[in-house]
Amino acid sequence: MKFYRPLSPIKAITFDLDDTLYDNYDVIRKTTQESHQFLQNYHPDLRDFSLDAYQQLRDELVIAEPDIWHDVTEWRRRTVEKAMRDIGLDAEKAEKGSREVMQVFAHWRSQITVPAENHVALAALAERWPLVAITNGNAEPHLFGIDHYFQFVLRAGPDGRAKPYQDMYCLAAQRLGISPAEMLHVGDDLTTDVAGSIRCGAQSCWINLRGDNLMHVADTRLLPHLEITQLASLTALI
Repeated sequence: MKFYRPLSPIKAITFDLDDTLYDNYDVIRKTTQESHQFLQNYHPDLRDFSLDAYQQLRDELVIAEPDIWHDVTEWRRRTVEKAMRDIGLDAEKAEKGSREVMQVFAHWRSQITVPAENHVALAALAERWPLVAITNGNAEPHLFGIDHYFQFVLRAGPDGRAKPYQDMYCLAAQRLGISPAEMLHVGDDLTTDVAGSIRCGAQSCWINLRGDNLMHVADTRLLPHLEITQLASLTALI
């Protein structure tokens, strides 16, 4: 554990989910593969619809509607809907089809295994402080057994703009009845998690799971209050 700024008293801890509490790489790879295959099999005219073609539609949508990137689930659904409209499905069928694809996506997206040691750490921390999850992603904690550690889960889109915007940090503090300065946010991303939380007045913990050097990482903007290399280190604060 490395300290870069002095810690003030903590009344709650907030956590990023993906790549903070579990490795998300293989989950996304498998989810993309399964959901895209389902999309290709949904209609004969989509059989040759490639991931590159999907990405092109996705890019076009965010150019036309820049704010949609705050809700990655709706952004994906709308992209699928557009692909279905482009092959001639009417609005009702395309909307229905896009939701069926997203059901497949949601299933695979939450096929996540959280390391046993992280369960132990979260349980110990939850006995000491209220815990909250704040995510830009679309994993569903109740589907992989960590929802009971959290008072609530905030996700970009339904609960405000995506990190590093302040919306969800401020909403978490408001719902907890504390000031942002009394929260410690834990995350792996130096922009969305560290810079985002510090700019809204919260304290920040960078979880460095890849052995990076903070002084040589390109996206270092603001120093966190502390750096850890495994979640269990946080229990030293109890």
